[in-house]
Amino acid sequence: MPHGHISMKSNVFSFGVLVLEMVSGQRISSFQSRDNPENMLTFAWKNWLEGNAWNVVDPTLSPAFSTEILRCIHIGLLCVQHNMANRPTTSSIGLMLSSSTMTLNVPSQPAFFSRSHTPSSMPSPEHSSNQSSSQLPACSINEGSITQVYPR
Repeated sequence: MPHGHISMKSNVFSFGVLVLEMVSGQRISSFQSRDNPENMLTFAWKNWLEGNAWNVVDPTLSPAFSTEILRCIHIGLLCVQHNMANRPTTSSIGLMLSSSTMTLNVPSQPAFFSRSHTPSSMPSPEHSSNQSSSQLPACSINEGSITQVYPR
């Protein structure tokens, strides 16, 4: 998708960000995770993979809704996957939210995933889990290209 173009899949991505913002109680633009300079998507993905999804949740949310909250994190991560083709459709999101018995796919790495802050034991779709993050290619935080600016 070229940057700046609106599509159903970019709307799904925005919905996923909104869900993660609501669950965490923080805006993505001002996300803070203790002393880590991670973005919200990296933080949510890493904690979900490690089985610590509750680290993402705003502490003021009631644990009485734990199943629903964890399901929302899962759906949010499905919506922000790097590969747009793997993101769910808006109609399937509606089904996921309305049916607690519907099985959810396993999300893959989110877009804007910061590899520089991942532990070496964390698996990545492109690499086996026994490779360290130091072996990953260098990239910008949002995997965008670096543009050389030339004045007119």
